[in-house]
Parts: sequence; structure tokens; C-alpha cells
Amino acid sequence: MTEPAGKHDVFQAIADPTRREILRLLAEKDRPISEIASYFPISRTAVTKHLHLLSESKLVKGRKEGRQKMYHLNTEPLMELKEWLHYYERFWNNKLTRLQFIVEQEPE
Repeated sequence: MTEPAGKHDVFQAIADPTRREILRLLAEKDRPISEIASYFPISRTAVTKHLHLLSESKLVKGRKEGRQKMYHLNTEPLMELKEWLHYYERFWNNKLTRLQFIVEQEPE
């Protein structure tokens, strides 16, 4: 498995529902912090802190455009998460196969 991308790893970054929602918003399009903050009932400062953690984990990148900073999603670090989840899929698939077998064996 790869080393963590930055000071915070991908797993820490996605652990918080607000950060997951920020990632979802940025998956749709690049956005300035003011637009991102408008989706949440928290302060702009709190959103900035979430964006900072996401930046440290390299999941988002910011760039200056005029007077504002635009943020965009960087999907590359999500590969670490995908690889980790892929390992555990076999357990889910085994359980689903067993459940299907049990259900199909029950008399109607």
C-alpha cells in the first residue's frame, strides 16, 4: 500500500461527513471557498479548516484566480482508499453469496 499523501492521510480526511460533502461538491466542479461555505451551517473559518486538512492529505488543491482561491478535487490519493476497500470486497461478496444461498434454500 502507498504511504500517506501528506501530513494527514486520506482515511483521516474522509472520516468527517463535512469533508466528504466538500469532496462531493468539488467532484462536480471547481469552487471558491465562499461557494463551498454556502452549503454548510458552519462558519467560513470552519470550512477553511476542513479545506486545509483536505489539502494536507492532497485530496484538494487550491489555486489563486484573481482575488479568490479556487479549489478542485485531486482524485489520485483516493486510490489508496480504493485499494484498501478492494481487499475487503471479498468478505462482502462471500457474505452476499452465502445469504443468497440461504434465501434460495428456504421453502416458499
